[in-house]
Amino acid sequence: MSEPETWKTRRARMRNYWHARRAARKKVTTGFVSAPEPRTIGSYARGKQLVAGQYLFGGHYSEAPGKLPWTLASPDRFFDEDVHGFGWLDDLAALGDADARQTAQLWTGAWIRDFGGGMGPGWQPHLVGRRITRWINHGLMLLSGDGSELGPAYFRSLAQQGHFLGRRWQVAPDGLPRLEALTGVIYAGLALTDMDGPLDKAIKALASDCRTLIDAGGGIPSRDPQELLEVFTLLTWTASALSEAARVAERDHIEAIERIAPVLRALRHADGGLVRNHGGGRGLEGRLDHALATSGVRASSFQGLAMGYARIVGGRTTLIMDAAPPPGGRYAATGHASTLAIEVTSGRRPLIVNCGSGMVFGPEWHRAGRATPSHSTFCIDGVSSSRIAAAGKAGGRPRETLTEGPTDVRRHRQDAPDASTMMASHDGYLRTHGLTHVRQVSLSTDGRSLSGDDTVAVLQDGHKPLFDRARRQAGHGGLPFSIRFHLHPDTDPEIDMGGQAVSLALKSGEIWVFRFRGKADLTLEPSVYLEKGRLQPRATKQIVLSGSAIEYATRVGWTLAKALDTPQAIRDLERDDDLALID
Repeated sequence: MSEPETWKTRRARMRNYWHARRAARKKVTTGFVSAPEPRTIGSYARGKQLVAGQYLFGGHYSEAPGKLPWTLASPDRFFDEDVHGFGWLDDLAALGDADARQTAQLWTGAWIRDFGGGMGPGWQPHLVGRRITRWINHGLMLLSGDGSELGPAYFRSLAQQGHFLGRRWQVAPDGLPRLEALTGVIYAGLALTDMDGPLDKAIKALASDCRTLIDAGGGIPSRDPQELLEVFTLLTWTASALSEAARVAERDHIEAIERIAPVLRALRHADGGLVRNHGGGRGLEGRLDHALATSGVRASSFQGLAMGYARIVGGRTTLIMDAAPPPGGRYAATGHASTLAIEVTSGRRPLIVNCGSGMVFGPEWHRAGRATPSHSTFCIDGVSSSRIAAAGKAGGRPRETLTEGPTDVRRHRQDAPDASTMMASHDGYLRTHGLTHVRQVSLSTDGRSLSGDDTVAVLQDGHKPLFDRARRQAGHGGLPFSIRFHLHPDTDPEIDMGGQAVSLALKSGEIWVFRFRGKADLTLEPSVYLEKGRLQPRATKQIVLSGSAIEYATRVGWTLAKALDTPQAIRDLERDDDLALID
């Protein structure tokens, strides 16, 4: 069942209903000023599933052929947002056959019938903005063929939603929800007749949000790469729509696009996906490259950190490290304890990953995905580098935030002809254990060899009592720790060399070999890959180096290198099964 309402959400819902009813009495648009140009990208495979009655919304799967999605029991807000935001129109448009078109027309007409009066969870400003954008993007599909009968109700509802947004976009939360609402206002004002009243105000408001939301380095406070991509996509859509209407976006709007583009390129792995940290996933296949290509911003190399991430490239291999403190303030509620965690991709094959966000799989998976053991980095057993603590409730669910995390994260990069090296440190264990974690990674220029060192050390005499106390509490065996390397589910690992190494076979045919040095034990243990669009977490493996800190400095080294008989370049023709969205 859905999450219980708080008095704030109940009041907001009633005010939204009142404004929606009021908007229904406003002037009705009669059509498009110009034919809309679809810009959204969907999944062909998911379109086929929707037509077949296989529904996956907000991480919840149902087989209900012939049923409307919103007639199914709503388990939570993620389900409601997926259904009422109409993002599934992108998937039906990607399928593009007669059945997909008829399904899109039937569901849109039924939604107008069931919710056009202003009731239901879909009357939140950001969802209205998301829905208007899809309706306009796919207007030709919705109105073609038998869709001509839908036309009057479609335009009447678009006008109602546009008038509603003109009055309610201001109450959308700052950040991505506000941008979604403003995008809806701008789309309606540019594409529909007699809907340009709030257009100028929305254009200026969008520019103002660009100034406050996107920092000088092109990042956002949440440090969520996928959210940054969504922000970038909305800004490029609205800039293109304004240009096609012979209007010019505000300077702050254009400059925000120019700042974000190089950051996203720096957060992009060799396979075209994003680094998976702080609530974000890799992004829909092709979405990142399409957004960058249509932005009009020329490619450029990014110097320094990109939104707190460091990227090293060697040959066909990319390594991205989280090299900054976790997000603070209200964004700490979605941030991860992932400082100094790495991801490694070879060509189009992810190799070392972080588990990802478990938000759509429920509160327990959400919490687990945020903890340090779910990331490819060092962790003192039982203690994350940022602690996850209760902070009241949100939407009827317990709300947990990051506390006591790293505040001093230092890094130094050195590029040489044969390799690029990143050394970084954080103080997340300083206040509790007197220890500083130092990680050094070095990727060869040809991308065939990655070497690393993880050191935990007491750097000042004044911190020794903290370490001594923590070591005594842990027992005579010392302070236990683990260094984890989570593997992508498509990686096939096998213990080798009598337990001293792990061979990793990729679908491309590449073989990588993981080795270590120092006082540690190597094991291959179960792990999970948390991925939106799946029914449940995917099973995978992780390499774990476990040991104990007894002295004031403990160091464990490791290497990851291509096997000698693996060629420099492999023609990777193996295709992933896009239909395997549901396990």
